[in-house]
Amino acid sequence: MPGFVDKPEPAQVPGLTHLHTGKVRDLYRNEAGDLVMVASDRTSAYDWVLPSLIPDKGRVLTRLSLWWFDQLADLAPNHVVSTEVPAGAPADWAGRTMVCRSLRMVPVEAVARGYLTGSGLAEYERSRTVCGVALPEGLVDGSQLPAPIFTPATKAAVGEHDENVSYEEVARQVGAETAALLRQNTLAVYIRARDIAAERGLILADTKFEFGYDDGAAAQDGSAPLVLADEVLTPDSSRFWPADGWEPGHAQPSYDKQFIRDWLTSDASGWDRHGQLPPPELPQDIVEQSRARYLEAYERLTGLPWS
Repeated sequence: MPGFVDKPEPAQVPGLTHLHTGKVRDLYRNEAGDLVMVASDRTSAYDWVLPSLIPDKGRVLTRLSLWWFDQLADLAPNHVVSTEVPAGAPADWAGRTMVCRSLRMVPVEAVARGYLTGSGLAEYERSRTVCGVALPEGLVDGSQLPAPIFTPATKAAVGEHDENVSYEEVARQVGAETAALLRQNTLAVYIRARDIAAERGLILADTKFEFGYDDGAAAQDGSAPLVLADEVLTPDSSRFWPADGWEPGHAQPSYDKQFIRDWLTSDASGWDRHGQLPPPELPQDIVEQSRARYLEAYERLTGLPWS
């Protein structure tokens, strides 16, 4: 059964209550009721959380998310309160911690696609649609879509697949008003991020967001804003491709975890992804190359040196 190869024990920190251990992040609640999110160096592939760590990965994800939240502040409010490490927390939490407002989360992965690949490509090849959105004939792996599309998915537990669903199904689950807001906000944020990435020589092929309602910030009419949460526009949640290497018709070189997936499914790993055994440790050179890809993505997007 996929999941954790070795599930870590949560840190015990005075004043914090451990809520959840995810694929990458550990989630706590502090005494003020805020959430404390700690991004680890864990990595996952094929529904397994691997036994190997990618050094600095959690710090890259945190710093990059914070950078993107700044770029998007005029488009979408976010849940970050501070990056202060709670008293008594492990020293390793520095640089990988976000203290966030607690939101009423919408149970939908808000996915935007501007290019065809991954699960979207698989569905397109069967039906010429992605999440019920009709697409023209003749598209191939890596093709740019006529316009960005909203292709939501249901959120899955660790070890299980997210499942692509139609817009109509989202509206049925969360209501027509929330579904419309999700689509509007997702596409607006994707387009802003796509244009920023393009200025840096990168293609943002697709990405996923999570949104929630801040019920404590309701307007006079009683409505609550839809707030951008979790991580945003990192190599874990998005496919970034070098623009100068884009060539539709095959898989594109990417800054996401495809590098690790390719090794796991190669003869070198000796692992059967359809078998019962968990995946093996990653070789040191794969770990180092993976770390280098995360740092390169950070530096290309932000224009800042990693330190």
